[in-house]
Amino acid sequence: MDKPVEKPHEAIAVLLADDLDNVNALIRERMASKHAPRIPEVTAHLIDAGGKRIRPMLTLAAARLCGYDGPFHIHLAATVEFIHTATLLHDDVVDESAQRRGRPTANLLWDNKSSVLVGDYLFARAFQLMVEPGHLRVLNILSDAAATIAEGEVLQLTAAQNLGTTEDVYLQVIRGKTAALFSAATEAGAEIAGADTAQVQALFDYGDALGIAFQMADDLLDWQGDAATTGKNVGDDFRERKLTLPLIRAIAAADADERAFWVRTIEKGKQTDEDLTTARALLDKHGALESTRHTALNWADRAKSSLDALPDHILKTHLSDLADYVVARLR
Repeated sequence: MDKPVEKPHEAIAVLLADDLDNVNALIRERMASKHAPRIPEVTAHLIDAGGKRIRPMLTLAAARLCGYDGPFHIHLAATVEFIHTATLLHDDVVDESAQRRGRPTANLLWDNKSSVLVGDYLFARAFQLMVEPGHLRVLNILSDAAATIAEGEVLQLTAAQNLGTTEDVYLQVIRGKTAALFSAATEAGAEIAGADTAQVQALFDYGDALGIAFQMADDLLDWQGDAATTGKNVGDDFRERKLTLPLIRAIAAADADERAFWVRTIEKGKQTDEDLTTARALLDKHGALESTRHTALNWADRAKSSLDALPDHILKTHLSDLADYVVARLR
């Protein structure tokens, strides 16, 4: 007997199995290189690492939900996955990461130069793929997303270690680095299907809110998650001095002594082995983790509400469930 499907992304994968097979085949074809074998080696290391393929799945689901029966949602889904993989390669170099999805990062196994250049190659492949449908509006959506992602990463660099970073700046960062590709994935799927303006906007709003909830949950789990599940060590963001929402809220509520602690550990980067425990205690004291949890859950609810403008469909139900799933560990 088949194992029952319990997770919404698995349910979507079952419904879209043929589409996903075609996406994977196209990815394999386009990540090849006649002259530089390191390109498919590095790419395969990430592609084969067991990711859920949520972003390309969103493109496929949006297109099918809006009644699309053509071939080009496959190209757009592969485009989204290439953009995502390229950003992961670049992020791991910028963050000097050693682990992703429970495996050594490409920059650790090869080197920073290979990771950056292969990431550039995948961006170029993504642009080749997004041109092929010949749909100017879709091209605009995905190229804008690529620029927004890069902008968000640069903004995060300038905001890092700045104790004056506000929640508005944080939201702008995560809209760039995470939510932009979610919303582009869903919007492009709706657009290629020829959906009406209200449906395209609804799916953009869904992807935007889903991406924000996803990143907030990830930032929260950095403080209280299971390393075996998240693929990250608890406290990595603190050690890397990233100002995520829990930290921003704790710093905003800090007294003079607490602020001196944050200046030393975040602004100046002078950390001891005991500082992570102290930081966690300060987050608990000011309710920063709990308030972040509520904010993430609210964004998940906004994602679900965005789907109200769309027709009843089994994929609509699964997309709603997916919004609950990305924050399920926070409930």
